Amino acid sequence: MASLVEYKGLKAGYHCGYCDSEEGKASCGMWAHSMTVQDYQDLIDRGWRRSGKYVYKPVMNETCCPQYTIRCRPSQFQPSKSHKKVLKKMLKFLAKGEISKGNREDEPMEPPMEDAVAGDVALINKLDIQCDFKKLGDNIKERLEREEKKGKSAQKEESGDLIQSQDKRAKLGSGEPAHSVAVPPAPKPGKGADLSKPPCRKAKEIRKERKRLKLMQRNPAGECEGLQAQREPPSSLPPKAKSNQPKALEDLIFESLPEDASHKLEVRLVPVSFEDPEFKSSFSQSLSLYVKYQMAIHQDSPDECGKTEFTRFLCSSPLEAENPPNGPDCGYGSFHQQYWLDGKIIAVGVIDILPYCVSSVYLYYDPDYSFLSLGVYSALREIAFTKQLHEKTPQLSYYYMGFYIHSCPKMKYKGHYRPSDLLCPETYVWVPIEQCLPALENSKYCRFNQDPKAVDEGRSKEPDRVQVFYKKAIMPYGVYKKQRRDASEEADVLQYASLVGQACAERMLLFRS
Repeated sequence: MASLVEYKGLKAGYHCGYCDSEEGKASCGMWAHSMTVQDYQDLIDRGWRRSGKYVYKPVMNETCCPQYTIRCRPSQFQPSKSHKKVLKKMLKFLAKGEISKGNREDEPMEPPMEDAVAGDVALINKLDIQCDFKKLGDNIKERLEREEKKGKSAQKEESGDLIQSQDKRAKLGSGEPAHSVAVPPAPKPGKGADLSKPPCRKAKEIRKERKRLKLMQRNPAGECEGLQAQREPPSSLPPKAKSNQPKALEDLIFESLPEDASHKLEVRLVPVSFEDPEFKSSFSQSLSLYVKYQMAIHQDSPDECGKTEFTRFLCSSPLEAENPPNGPDCGYGSFHQQYWLDGKIIAVGVIDILPYCVSSVYLYYDPDYSFLSLGVYSALREIAFTKQLHEKTPQLSYYYMGFYIHSCPKMKYKGHYRPSDLLCPETYVWVPIEQCLPALENSKYCRFNQDPKAVDEGRSKEPDRVQVFYKKAIMPYGVYKKQRRDASEEADVLQYASLVGQACAERMLLFRS
């Protein structure tokens, strides 16, 4: 089955919903009567995106708000603090029915700046800890040397140094500098604790101490093991941990719930097809949810979000479903990921599953559950879902989040799902977002590829090889133009070929009437 498209050309000077400009938006578009998943994959890798069956590409150097295709790398993704809060909030609600106080509305998906640089901060903290461990190890060495010289007087010194060392280690995790801490002088005999005897400690404190000792053991210089030998025999300590890895996203999402949990959440993947019984049976409930969402969140009138609009926008896809043996179990195509809470749908994520990615199309949810931050939660679930598909289909390894619009504050949240890349609008190569942001601060439109000699490798080089569908026959454009001899068409065909690239131009059928 070949893709069949009808090119509509340039549309410029219309209203922009991002900056509210009345005539600032410019894009080129085409109507896709049908489309293979591989063709759509190649198109979104050239900056295209679909809305229903209409596929469009912003004219980046002309439009008021340049829209850069953004993708996340799920295999390396680490949730930020705000992401973890959303996941914990959902788990508390499911387990105990707890609702966050003072947060009845959906959290903006734009985390605070501290989360935006979480990766850099983590690296800095790691370097700081290594530095402090080295200083701490030097202090311990010096103390042991003093003990050998001073003999009996070492016991009191050790107590003071040990308290200082413990305070330092405690501060390593708090972010405070590990400076020396003043320690009160030891009490006189008969007054206060007997320092010749070990202090009484609770089991919890002993466990904390062991954890700190394990942390010391991981010191690359190996200088802290003398402290362990003095405090406790090595055999009584827990086995040495391999690494202090943060919890994986899947572990945070699928944390076990008690048997008597207050609520049950189920996520169902349903193909977008009226021939699918599950899609058909849930259509009415899904439509009602969409109408409720559009009217409450986007202030649409009932005429703007009825059955016709819903079907055209979110239930009508040009993508042909495919189930190759080397693909994911669910196959490729368009799907609704339905979130069922206690037997009713509270959110629907519309996604396309393509050869190399899961592409997010839209999300609508019940405004009554805004306190669960379903926008963030669904994005995290989709990232985890992409990782799951990647296990069966290794080439499917990215999560596409649509467009990143740096000039629109409401759309910058997408850049906080790290690591992520932006698509260069001129050479169509992927560039890490960290390298793109400085340039975007200075200019709305940027070429991200720093190589001035680099060109679009997939550009149209032989427009005569564009495949045309004319009078129920398929022919190269070179043959078609000889039959028609209409010079006015050539500009449109050349523009189409330059935007879709040579590979798609040779595979897709360009409808001509």
